[in-house]
Parts: sequence; structure tokens; C-alpha cells
Amino acid sequence: MRTATRQLTRWFSLAVAALALSWLTGCASMRLIDSDVVSVAAVPSGMSLQGAKYRFERLPTQAHNPEAGLAEQQAQAAMTAVGLVRDDAAASLSVLVGFSDSPYMADPWGRPMGPGWTPHGSVTIGSGLGTPWGLGMGMRFPPPTHYRREVSLILRDLTSGQVVYDTRASHAGPWRDSVPIFATLFQAAMANFPNPPAGLRRVNIELPR
Repeated sequence: MRTATRQLTRWFSLAVAALALSWLTGCASMRLIDSDVVSVAAVPSGMSLQGAKYRFERLPTQAHNPEAGLAEQQAQAAMTAVGLVRDDAAASLSVLVGFSDSPYMADPWGRPMGPGWTPHGSVTIGSGLGTPWGLGMGMRFPPPTHYRREVSLILRDLTSGQVVYDTRASHAGPWRDSVPIFATLFQAAMANFPNPPAGLRRVNIELPR
């Protein structure tokens, strides 16, 4: 019983601290969007991506998706910033844009809620006298919704069909305004173009609130 009480006290203290931190950061005028980025360049010898011309391509499932058009606009802005040029008639590359948005219930640390949560918003952390008890997270402490967003850009040589650049960026956080977050993710995905470092890296971009 004492162990369960200590666990409850510690969890409550951490929850209060997380709420206080959230309030303090909410006072700032800027927010930091930290993106996990992986980029792979596979450019054949004698070919340069700098200043290359491209056109967009879409999968059949994207053909009638209005969000695909907005994603392409955001991707185009990010690619223009690194020197790529959209030219549908004289393109040497095709660009396939991918994007996804997955909401999830988060714990005070921003992690996805585990299996201990019930449909009523409570988690059982101990028991006393054979009767389970838990900390309610209903009206008083509703678990927040966070969002995992991811974008991808696949650049393909139109002559050979070979993928010459593949980049992906993802971010998880509490921000509901998906449009500026996706735009920031496309910027992060094109960071270090056309010579990205190997492996997973973190790209931080400040965004107004």
C-alpha cells in the first residue's frame, strides 16, 4: 500500500510539473519544431541535383486528395529554397510527395498512452485490500492529444527511373495547426540538400506561435 501511495504521489508531482512547464513555454512567442530527418542521396556519376528541374507525380490514391495539392505547394516552397526549379515541361526529375498525420493520447511526458489506460481515462497503479484503485484522468486531468506528422520526398531521374534522393522528416508534439507544421517538416526534409549527412539527424526550426 505504501509503495502504491509513493507511486501515486510521484506521478502526481510529475504531472503538475509537466503542466507548469507547458504553461511557462506557452508564454514564449516562438516554438521549436524538432524534426527527425533521414536523407539518402544516390546520384549517378556525372549528374548534379543542384538547380535541377522537376515535376510532381502522384500515386493513384493521391489523385483526388485535395490535401495532396497543399502538400505539393509546401514541398515546392522548401525545394525552391534549396535551388530546385519546378518546370513541368523540361523536368529531368519527378518528385513524389508523401505526408501523414496520426493523433494519439499522450502521457505527461508526451509519450503515447500505454495499455494501462481504460476507456474511462484512468490507469490502475496499485491495489489495497484486494480492491483495485487508480488515478482518475477524466475531467480533472484529461490526457492531451498529441500528433505525429511525417513527410517524405522521393526524387527520381525521369530518364533512368532511378531514385536519386530520398528524404523523410517526422515530428511529434501537441500542436494542432497542421499546416505550418507540415511546411516546417518539408523545410527540415530538404535541409543539407543535396549532400546530407549519413544516418538519422535532428533538425530544429523555430516557428511563430
